[in-house]
Amino acid sequence: MDLSGRLAVVTGCTSGIGLETMRVLALRGAYVVGTGRTLEKAQAACRGIRGVTTPVALELGEPESVLACAEAIRSLDTPIDILVCNAGMRAWDYRAVNGIEAQFAVNHLGHFLLVNRLLDRLFVAWQGRIVVVSSRTAYRDVPPGGIDFGGLDDPAAFAGGHAYGQSKLANALFSLELARRLKGTRITSNALHPGVIDTEIDRGVAAPLQAAFGLYTALFGKNVQQGAATSCHVATSPELGAVSGEFFEDCNPVRIRGDNYLRDTSLAERLWEFSVEQLRPWLVEHRRPDWDEIGRRLRPARG
Repeated sequence: MDLSGRLAVVTGCTSGIGLETMRVLALRGAYVVGTGRTLEKAQAACRGIRGVTTPVALELGEPESVLACAEAIRSLDTPIDILVCNAGMRAWDYRAVNGIEAQFAVNHLGHFLLVNRLLDRLFVAWQGRIVVVSSRTAYRDVPPGGIDFGGLDDPAAFAGGHAYGQSKLANALFSLELARRLKGTRITSNALHPGVIDTEIDRGVAAPLQAAFGLYTALFGKNVQQGAATSCHVATSPELGAVSGEFFEDCNPVRIRGDNYLRDTSLAERLWEFSVEQLRPWLVEHRRPDWDEIGRRLRPARG
């Protein structure tokens, strides 16, 4: 596959499936912007990649950092063909970011803001793709109702597994609602479960739990290359140019049986409204491009 001439953005490029996703896209000719929590970490990751890459700092829990990252990408003055929302964190104790539980703030709200700030550059791509890395915890381990909006600022309501699960459900529902709002455009949005992989997302978890998880993934999980395969497939496959609003596993769209909230459109809309309220000072409004106007700009002037 030749991705020459395409610009891809991959958040969380410094390790794990983010690093592997950046490697594969760059190897196939895409110009990849890779983000890390610090510029130094992003630079180190990009130096080890064969192809054209640019490192950018992005701390998803800090809106000003998200804005600075978006402006750095926008300064390239080119359409964005692929945006992979991959970065994330996991914690087993309550932490707050701007008054909101940290996993929800970083995994969901940070990416919500980044997509908002870059969306106009996806509009002008030939076929923009938004890929949101979620998890099977989005349908296996969430609180009653899917997302406990009232408990996001309450340490007493915190439950480690549920907190991570609802943040990944938020990823999936964000993608679902984004797909609905972008219907009729050339932008698609899909979410995915990459598989059970031993990555640095558990760096904040106690050592015994990390060791147990590492053993489990060695026996029953995927390696990093296998884990990144679904992200790369959803981001690039010609067969998926018109596929949007789906949840992928093992490179295929799936329908999860049983009770779950993956396709709960009312919850997705409520999540969108909640996210807008949390991020209102930093959001921008978008209007769909006037393609006739863009076409006139591209036509050579007549003498």
